[in-house]
Amino acid sequence: MKNIKLKICGMKYPENITEISALQPDYLGFIFWEKSKRNMTLDSIPELHETTKKVGVFVDASIQEIAAKINQYQLDIIQLHGNESFIICENVKKLGVEVIKVFSMDSTFNFSKLKEYVFAVDYFLFDTKGKLPGGNGITFDWTILENYHFNVPYFLSGGIGTTEIDGLKKLLKSPAANKCYGIDVNSRFEKKLGIKNKIKLQKFKKLLYEI
Repeated sequence: MKNIKLKICGMKYPENITEISALQPDYLGFIFWEKSKRNMTLDSIPELHETTKKVGVFVDASIQEIAAKINQYQLDIIQLHGNESFIICENVKKLGVEVIKVFSMDSTFNFSKLKEYVFAVDYFLFDTKGKLPGGNGITFDWTILENYHFNVPYFLSGGIGTTEIDGLKKLLKSPAANKCYGIDVNSRFEKKLGIKNKIKLQKFKKLLYEI
């Protein structure tokens, strides 16, 4: 099985950031959206493991705000979680970072809308359509990914926890996962908002890498 990356999102507190970074996840995500209960308010991010990349999550932010946060926090990747156009994505890429564009999934999702983003992003992220732009804690029907036929790699997100390992095994052996690059987790691994459970994540990472 191919090497699936692990992305842990919604980090907020210094000690927990350092603790979870020690697990050497491929990506740690920091939310820069004031309406989020996991909104990042630290002046800087504690030093991470050298192999872990910093992802800044934004919702319909201005290019100026994104650029300022890239400089302040030395972000490697920008995740756009709002209604950003492909032109916005292209402009963010010009800031010298990789771009993840998020799309909310339900049974009616039309994958053709991704076409104009193909050359504007590095990755897609498919999340569950819910009341919030993310962190809704529920999965979507992964079989709709059989309709994804573009070459852009994607992250799978939306309510993924240790109980989804068997489902992930099944998915990752199917054609629907040909372009699945990584798994994004958040709310299902929290002790409380913004604080991740290291033991649960350690177990999940081990199970994920055994797939």
